[in-house]
Amino acid sequence: MHRLLAPLLLLLVALASVAGGAVWFIQRDRQSLVEQFGRDRQAQLEEAASGVARSLEDLGDNLRFASELLAQPGSAGDHHNELRALLEAVGQYRAIAVLGPDGEERLFLVDHKSRHLPRDAVHPPALVDTARLALTAPVGHVIPSHPIEGPASSGWMRVFAIRIDSDTPGGGGAVAILVDTEPLFAPLRMVTVEEHTRLLLLGAHGTPAPMSDPALASWHRRLEEPAGSLVPGLRTLVARMRAGAAGTLRLNEAEATRLGLGPADAVATFRPLRMRGEASWSVATVSSTSALRSHERTLVLRLSLAALLIAVFLVAFGTYVVLANRRAVALQESLRHAARFAHLHEKTQKILDHIPTGILALDREGRISAVNQALRARLAATAVGSTLPEAFPSAPAAAVQRLAAMVLAARDQGAVRSLHGEPLSLFNEKDQFNVHAVPLEHGDGEASTLLVLEDLSNVRMLEDQLLRAEKLATVGVLAAGVAHEIGTPLGIIRGHAEYMLQKVGGVEHPQGRGLNAIVTQIDRVSRIIRQLLDLSRLQPARAGVVALPTVVRGLQELLDVEAERRHVHFELDVPERLPSLAADADQLQQVLLNLTLNACDACSAGGHVRLSASSCVAGDAQAVEIRVQDDGRGIAPEHLHQVFDPFFTTKKRGQGTGLGLSVVAQIVRNHGGQVGVESEPGRGTVVTLRWPVAAASGWEERHAV
Repeated sequence: MHRLLAPLLLLLVALASVAGGAVWFIQRDRQSLVEQFGRDRQAQLEEAASGVARSLEDLGDNLRFASELLAQPGSAGDHHNELRALLEAVGQYRAIAVLGPDGEERLFLVDHKSRHLPRDAVHPPALVDTARLALTAPVGHVIPSHPIEGPASSGWMRVFAIRIDSDTPGGGGAVAILVDTEPLFAPLRMVTVEEHTRLLLLGAHGTPAPMSDPALASWHRRLEEPAGSLVPGLRTLVARMRAGAAGTLRLNEAEATRLGLGPADAVATFRPLRMRGEASWSVATVSSTSALRSHERTLVLRLSLAALLIAVFLVAFGTYVVLANRRAVALQESLRHAARFAHLHEKTQKILDHIPTGILALDREGRISAVNQALRARLAATAVGSTLPEAFPSAPAAAVQRLAAMVLAARDQGAVRSLHGEPLSLFNEKDQFNVHAVPLEHGDGEASTLLVLEDLSNVRMLEDQLLRAEKLATVGVLAAGVAHEIGTPLGIIRGHAEYMLQKVGGVEHPQGRGLNAIVTQIDRVSRIIRQLLDLSRLQPARAGVVALPTVVRGLQELLDVEAERRHVHFELDVPERLPSLAADADQLQQVLLNLTLNACDACSAGGHVRLSASSCVAGDAQAVEIRVQDDGRGIAPEHLHQVFDPFFTTKKRGQGTGLGLSVVAQIVRNHGGQVGVESEPGRGTVVTLRWPVAAASGWEERHAV
């Protein structure tokens, strides 16, 4: 018994020595662990801050680029256009102001996304004040402002200004940009994903940015107060940050607790964020080492317990190690499979979200459990969890019933069910879809069937455009051949006919009517040839600033005469204060003349034709809506989609060529406008144009000349 006890005691002593040595080694090595912890946090901060530094350098480069542009010879309009391109190219820029050497504002622009904001939000006093500070700064030196305060400001808006070289032809000046800096510093958020890590971001003037941890920002404001003596480490950290230094700093447990990091030492890492060598911002992370302490204590406890278990239950412990190892392998394999599954799920979700075809996932009860991005924007926010009739409330009941029947048949038969090119009108009357109901072999209760909706609207639109292009190509070939082969002989025949008409004494002569008919018909053929050439060789629009009332007044006398000749009442309603149009005046006049004469032709004696105009919005841009309305015979519904096709006409044979509306549609589209037609047989027709207005000149875009 004693022989067995002695080795056992020796074993226990040896194990106790090993455990004690391990604890001593861990305590001795704790400093190196903390240093490694600081290096890891420094590397993490460097990685996040490098992107921010590049963004700040890009901002500085853009300011220098703008000052160099303004320093070059050029008109105020050229400088306006160049700065407008810079403003719209960078999403964080909200406004640009240019000051002359006298400190007076010469140019101010607002990006299109901020035009709806109040003037105070896009033209704060700091914009001009910072630009005036830049007038006295060295050339190339960027001057940042304090954070812009105000009810409409988030604390991220700042102004950056730079001086324009005074030796330039313009005499110098300064340019300032109002910038939303939040996206520039967004990469820094990645360093705060850990629970015990706090961020402190000091602006160019040494004040904490909104991204800073509230507790650190609060203590920063109290550093100059008596309470600042409670956090000497933070005071040292802020001083080094303001000096533009980089490195690490250790804070003791008491100070870390006051800063809200828990009862453990903390490690601060900091570095500046520079704009071309100028220290403008400084960022720091303060991380608690509580994880290291917890790890250390856990390790000591485990080593002590292991020594005890080895001494008492050596065999049992060996068995436990083997079983634990097997469990660890199994768990690792499970984790690997789970990670793989999560990766595949994420990849599948991204693929489904980024394909242009709409996809719905339906559960076994026929309710929608998921919607991809292509359909999410077209369905109501409450679509997930609803049935098909609830998801498509404006669709005909028969169309929704067909979809539900397809889903049920696909799930019951275990095979894909499809519809091709069906006019289901799910969102509007002209919708056509290829529909596929796909059963999932291993579907769970949340997704047992996929409903794929392939919208054919773009395909139909491309087919129409291709057909129109083919028609126009045919018109071009035909027009060129006709003009070459027929134009010259017709001119000769007309000349001889006019000569003979003069010789016989005019239309009073028995042969005069025939000769006059020859001249009239030749003129008609020439007009047709000219219309063909106009359609096939329509020149790009040279848009200028055109006042619609002026163009209409120029046509009014001719339109009144034509209306009187056709015994039609003509009404004009074009306000004088309409916005000016971006148009070629001659082509705009041609469009209005064609539409009005067509309306007169469609009316019988005593009919009414009305030309009106009003302001409207087309998409996101301002436009003018022009309407030509008549109460004539109208157009049959089956012909409405053909009215803008070449050679299509509802007039009698010999009264029209079918080219007028084709030319109108081309001119309107070349100007970036829209044209549409509504008609009802026996009730009349309305042709609607939406014409873009010329660039507005207001307070958001002005410059001194």
